[in-house]
Amino acid sequence: MIPEIAGYITKREGRKFLKLSEQVDDSLITSRILRPGEQLSLYIHIPFCRSLCPFCCFNRYLFNAEKARAYFSQLRHELDIYIQRGFTFSEFYFGGGTPTIMMDELLSFIAYLKQKFPVRNISMETTPQEITPEIVKSLQTAGIKRISLGVQSFDDEMLKSMGRVLSTGTEARQKIKMTLGQFETVNVDLIFNFPFQTPEKFASDIRIFKEMGIDQVTFYPLMPSPHKKSAMERRFARVDNGREKRFYKLILSEIFDQGYQASTVWCFSKGTRMIDEYIVDYADYIGIGAGSVSLVNGIFYVNSFSLDKYADHLQNNRLPIARRRDLSEKEYFRYYLLTKLFGTRVNKEQFKQQFDTEIYNKLGMEIRLLKAVGAVTETESEIRVNRRGMYIISVMMREFFAGLNTLREISIENQI
Repeated sequence: MIPEIAGYITKREGRKFLKLSEQVDDSLITSRILRPGEQLSLYIHIPFCRSLCPFCCFNRYLFNAEKARAYFSQLRHELDIYIQRGFTFSEFYFGGGTPTIMMDELLSFIAYLKQKFPVRNISMETTPQEITPEIVKSLQTAGIKRISLGVQSFDDEMLKSMGRVLSTGTEARQKIKMTLGQFETVNVDLIFNFPFQTPEKFASDIRIFKEMGIDQVTFYPLMPSPHKKSAMERRFARVDNGREKRFYKLILSEIFDQGYQASTVWCFSKGTRMIDEYIVDYADYIGIGAGSVSLVNGIFYVNSFSLDKYADHLQNNRLPIARRRDLSEKEYFRYYLLTKLFGTRVNKEQFKQQFDTEIYNKLGMEIRLLKAVGAVTETESEIRVNRRGMYIISVMMREFFAGLNTLREISIENQI
């Protein structure tokens, strides 16, 4: 009952992110609004795929070489505007879509990043189908430290159900082997609570992952937008969040403390590893590309999802921001707390340094409630999610991301 109540509260809070204003003055977005000493991460969205998975809610388009080349040029232009306004970055996350779909353009863009910034870490998403020895070598040479493969399942029947008709579990294992030991971190994404997915099939995915000795795994609960949920239910069966806890218990029993530690409540790593949830390490961040979102000093920005409108903004030397929402102080601090709890801990001294106040002055009621339901423990230096609290936070993040997926769906449908 407690996870469901927590999820409902998060869902209610997340709906506020759907109430966006069209009144956007992009000239206000400059590095001068950052807090002293604050750093931002940069998310880079490549929205092209060779096929479109029916459960994916991200902004993506079928690959077209001409459009992709034009897009990479526009992406560089958007980055240049941020550079001109004094922004700097050292942590970079490529997502999609399929970022490796046009390697010559990707490598050229990475080289440009190295010219402009003190690059420390780059994380790259891709799919097993894209992996070849040549691509592995190129990404190595380019300095990619973390590669994340969207496997979703090693079971062929599950892959077909997910609409990944060109994928097989055998191919995924072969391609993973090509990457192991070639990067500081190799991550695989696996999905759970998909319609018709049984706990036995999921347990088999976990067993294969462990047998392969992969560095890191990120488990994503199914969190479709409303229309995608309806489409899946028409095709398969009801999306039943009531089954989710059984799957999550398997994660805790088979992965957590079994040679892997929790980097987030969904991501488990051998030792300390880079993760792709930049919202955990950075309170604020910039997203570039069509359909990216940014959060800077309590203002939530949404880029245009339409490739044509995205290009039009940049042609007029404007940031391609289509919508914004000014978060209240309470909304911002609750978002901050949720993302830190997602990363399993909140550093109290870090909060004080960043916001010049004690955390209990801003989030005292929320922390006391979490302690009362047994979700967190507290030490002098931090508030930490315990084993009981991990599923509660998982449900809260699922509801929050489901809200963002609803925003993406509305934005795609209306081509903002």
